[in-house]
This record gives sequence, structure tokens and C-alpha cells, in this order.
Amino acid sequence: MEILHFKKDIPFMSYGRITTAISLVTFILAVFFLITRGLNYSVEFTGGTVMEVQYQQAADLADVRTRVDGLKLGESTIQTLGSSRDVMIRLPNLKSKSSAQLSNEVLTALKQSGQPVELRRVDFVGPQVGEELVQHGLTAVGIVCLGIMLYLALRFEWRFAVSAIIANMHDVVIILGCFALFRWEFSLTVLAGVLAVLGYSVNESVVVFDRIRENFRKAGMRNHTVAEIIDNAITATMSRTIITHGSTETMVLAMLLFGGPALHGFATALTIGILFGIYSSVLVASPIVLWLGVSRENLVKPPKQKQEAVV
Repeated sequence: MEILHFKKDIPFMSYGRITTAISLVTFILAVFFLITRGLNYSVEFTGGTVMEVQYQQAADLADVRTRVDGLKLGESTIQTLGSSRDVMIRLPNLKSKSSAQLSNEVLTALKQSGQPVELRRVDFVGPQVGEELVQHGLTAVGIVCLGIMLYLALRFEWRFAVSAIIANMHDVVIILGCFALFRWEFSLTVLAGVLAVLGYSVNESVVVFDRIRENFRKAGMRNHTVAEIIDNAITATMSRTIITHGSTETMVLAMLLFGGPALHGFATALTIGILFGIYSSVLVASPIVLWLGVSRENLVKPPKQKQEAVV
């Protein structure tokens, strides 16, 4: 299916220096925000108490926040869970008070509003568990990156593996930088979204790389430069990119707008990752492949000459 038909190839590689410079600046800014502001880790990572309360009528989140903040228990997170009657309260870990004491204080403060409220669930996450989750999360990201590099190196060539992993890490750092800049909560669902973006982004790179390899093998492209071959490959996959990413982004935006707080972080990470994944696959990975000096000889093996039998 092709919704766009280009009579001439779009000269993407002629803008390679500009787009790479933009990507480098964006990457540096993301790293700067990660260093200076840091990630706003959720209770799963830092440890703390998670409460779930239920009202008989729709809860007034502003009133709930005011009453919880009045207890001066530290930075808390309050959001609806599933319906307007269910409220989830996340409290930081305090050495001076146990999880039971915190939940009792919060429940007492909420009952003072006069509205009937019921405590449905209390969970405690220790700080040691949070540290283990951070380590396991970083390990998972590292394993995924190594697997991607190995796969691309075996399927294509080491230049493609290096360029793809740089583009993918560019996407991941941009996502983390956005979460650090806006102080969005970084939870396990967000980490799952980051890992999903790694796989999704590399899929787009593989499609472009596969078309580049096909172009190198075509007899009609033998007189074209490497930049022209890459431009043709990207232009030829534009329709597929628009259809695939457009459909995926529509579904992700639906989760972002209507999925509620439980899916908000996951959908936000995917939204940022998909948008930057398209950009990086076309305007980051491909220029790097060109600058690393890929050529027809790297992808097309020369035919072996048959030795004539000596009579």
C-alpha cells in the first residue's frame, strides 16, 4: 500500500550535518537535565507507602492533596485510579514512622472532610527493593542494547549496528531527559515504555537498512553514489513509515488521553519515543552509516570465480 508517491528522491543526506547537529544539541540538553534535575523516581524505586482509598462519591483531589500535604509527610503523589471514586496516594519512606502509622494518619485526615472514605489497600516498598529495581532496569536496557547490536552486526554489517545503537540510545536519552525536565514520575510502567521504544525504533532502522542493502544489489543503482542510494531507500519507505507509525501513534494517543493515570507514564514514554524514533532512524542512523564509510563491497559479496579444470 502506497499513499505517497515521490517522482524524485528526497535528498535527506544533504541535510545530514544539520539534522545530526540538532540531534547532538538535543542529546546534550537531555543529558544536562538528567544530571542537574535527575529523574523523579516513583515509590517502586525509592521505597515508600502506597495507599488506595475509596469514596462513596467522586473524590475531590484538591481537598485530598490539601489534607495530605497538611500532614507534612514529604512529597506525595495523589491520583485517581480507575474511577473518580478510587484514589491512590503514594507517600515517601520515613524512618520515624512505619507504613501502618502513615496510613492511619492519612486516613484520619481524610475522614475529617466529612465524606465517608474506606481504606482498600496499603503496600510498603523498602528502599533496598527500589535499588534492586534500578539495577535490574539498567541491566535490562544494557542487555537489549547488546542484543540489538549483535543482531544488526550479523544481519547487516558492523557499521549498521553502531549507527542503529547510537540512534536508539539517542531516543532513550531524549525520553529520560523529558521526564527529568518536566519532573514526570518515572515508574516501572515508564521503564517498560522505554524498553518498548528500543525495540520499536530498531524495527524502523532495520526496514531502512534492508532497503539500502537491496539498493546496493540492484544493477540499476550501480552508478549512484552511496548518499543517493540511502536517499532512495528512505524515500521508498516513506509511505510504510507514515502508515505504520501513524496507526501506532493513534493508539498510543488514545491510551494517553483516555487510559487514565495507570497508563499515562507508559503512553507518554511511547509517544515521545515514536516521534523521535522516526526522526532518529531517518536523520540520525542513516547519516552515521554514510559517515562510517559503508560501501557496496561491505554488503555485496563478490562472486567467486570458478577455476577451470586442468586437462
